Amino acid sequence: MPLPPAELYRHGLRLLLEKDIPAWLELWDEDGVLEFPFAPAGWPRRLEGKQAVADYMRHYPDHIDLHDFPHVEIHQTTTPETVVVEMRGVGRLVETGRPFDMTYIAVVTVENGRITSYRDYWNPLAVQEAGADFAGATR
Repeated sequence: MPLPPAELYRHGLRLLLEKDIPAWLELWDEDGVLEFPFAPAGWPRRLEGKQAVADYMRHYPDHIDLHDFPHVEIHQTTTPETVVVEMRGVGRLVETGRPFDMTYIAVVTVENGRITSYRDYWNPLAVQEAGADFAGATR
């Protein structure tokens, strides 16, 4: 039986902390869409399909060493498949050793145990730091 959206999301966070990007990608539907409405210039705003998400996340652990998600609050919506998540991720930037501290709000839809839509409202100011550019953005 597929995990409910909140449990699937928490499982995904554990996989990110373990730096297991292949397992995290297995949580995605083949046609899943990842959107970044607040992405700064040069960063992608929309990734369509599991392969595009995989290409985007491939080098994440080489640039950002996540240590913890000290605050995760998951809100159920009136649509059972969709959750809204408020969270904070902390760690360090691999290239510089400087602290990484990012706040997020995510709107995530899960169907048949797979992520079909993920809108990630992350703080664009955090990627201004040297070493934060894991996606190969052109700035």
